[in-house]
Amino acid sequence: QVQLVESGGGLVQAGGSLRLSCAASGSIFSIRAMGWYRQAPGKQRELVADITSGGSTNYADSVKGRFTISTISRDNAKKTVYLQMNSLKPEDTAVYYCKAVVPGTTTIYSIWGQGTQVTVFS
Repeated sequence: QVQLVESGGGLVQAGGSLRLSCAASGSIFSIRAMGWYRQAPGKQRELVADITSGGSTNYADSVKGRFTISTISRDNAKKTVYLQMNSLKPEDTAVYYCKAVVPGTTTIYSIWGQGTQVTVFS
């Protein structure tokens, strides 16, 4: 079992920065990748950035050069994924969700966090 707890959202002026954190606990050794997604009102949930257990990263074109994803693992019991968001724009406003990809016996599971609101005002 993997549990995810997100933090770090808030209200920020355009051009500002925020850092989101997602703490994973439980069977973190099983996590194959973690990522951040976002969903704005009336829109579908979309990938923002993800990172594999090997450290490979992937970013949406809209955030390349502005956002950075990274992870830290401590004591094999807790793994935290960060999303550093710089040069924020009003169009970055959304609920941001953390996701962990965990393999099961016969399938791949996606575990989601509860979401954290990011609001960017101009």
